[in-house]
Amino acid sequence: MRGAPPFLSLLNRSLRTLLAIGLLVILPVASAADPQPQEGVVHSVHHPDATHSFVPDRAIIRRMVDLGVQAVGGTNNTPAAWRRFIKTNDVVGFRVISSPGAISGTRPAVVEALIESLISTGHPARQIVIWDKRARDLILAGYPELATRLGVRWEATEEVGWDESRFYDNATIGRLLIGDLEFPVRDRANAGRKSFVSRLLTRDVTKIIPVTPLLSHSLLGVNGQIASLSLGAVDNTMRFEQEGARLAEFLPEICALDDIYPRVAFGVTDALICQYRGEERTYLHYAVTLNQLRFSTDPVALDALSVDEIGRARAVNPTEGEKPFEPRLYENCALVEMGIANLTEIKVRKISANP
Repeated sequence: MRGAPPFLSLLNRSLRTLLAIGLLVILPVASAADPQPQEGVVHSVHHPDATHSFVPDRAIIRRMVDLGVQAVGGTNNTPAAWRRFIKTNDVVGFRVISSPGAISGTRPAVVEALIESLISTGHPARQIVIWDKRARDLILAGYPELATRLGVRWEATEEVGWDESRFYDNATIGRLLIGDLEFPVRDRANAGRKSFVSRLLTRDVTKIIPVTPLLSHSLLGVNGQIASLSLGAVDNTMRFEQEGARLAEFLPEICALDDIYPRVAFGVTDALICQYRGEERTYLHYAVTLNQLRFSTDPVALDALSVDEIGRARAVNPTEGEKPFEPRLYENCALVEMGIANLTEIKVRKISANP
C-alpha cells in the first residue's frame, strides 16, 4: 500500500529542512521529452471583451485559451504546445470547481475552449474527462450537457469510488460521511485515519489540468489550485476542512501523493471574474471583472496571485471586521518546493488577445 507520510506534521516538530529535501523525491521529475516547469512564471491572457455582463464570449475565450496554451508550452504553435504536456495515449482530466455554479465556479465556456483546443490537435475525445468530487454539483453547473456536446466524459470522484490501496494516512480522525470509503465504520480502532484516492485518478486519468475560479475561500483565501487538487481527489476530508491551520498543514501532503501533483500538466485560473466575497454562493455585487485567463506550471504561484487579487479587491470595498488571509498554506507549499508563494518572485507575463 502506498500513502504519503505526514511530511509537514514532522516539519512542524523539528525536521523542517531535512524533510523538505526528502519530499522532493516524490515530486514530478521532467524527462527529456517533458517541458521544463517554469516556477513562479504565470502567463496572463487578457481581452477587454471576454465577458459581457458576466457572460463569457465563447469565441474570444477560445482565442485566449490558444494563446495561453502556447505561452505555457513555450511555442506559438497550439498543437505543438499541447504535445509538450499531453501524449496521444494520455487520459486528460480537467478538474473543475462546480459547486458554486456556472457563474461563480469554473465557467463551462473556459473548459469548453480548453477541450476544443486539445481535440483540435487530434487527441481522442474519449480520452478526456471533466471531473469534480460530487455529481450533483457537476449536473447543476451544466457539465453533463457540455460533455455530451463535445463527446467527452464527465465523472464525479465520489461516484467512481475510492482505491483502498492508495491513501493519505494521518492520525487526525473526523466524522466519516456517506460517500467516504470507510462509511459506515468497519474497524473502530483505525477507521477515519486514511483519506483514499479516487479510482478515477489511480486507474484512469494520467494527466490533470485543474481549472479553478478566482473565488474567495474563508480559510484559504481562494478556492484554487492546491485546494482543488487535494480535496477533490480523496475522501474523508471533513476532518481537515473546519480549520485553516489543518488545511495549511495537510493539503500539501495530500497534493504530493503520486496520483495527484506529479500528474498535473499545467494549471489554469479562470480569472474572467474575481468574486472576492461569498464563498460558494454567487454574489456578483462582490465581484469585479478582470477578463483574464492565467496559465502556469506552478499552481502555488497561481494561487498566490489569486489570494492577492482577492485581498486587493476587498481593500477597495472594505467590510468591518474582515481579517486578512492567512498565507500559511502557500508558504508550506513553497517550503517543500511545490511552487513559488512570494509575490516578489512571481513573474507575470501579460498577453493581449485583442488583435
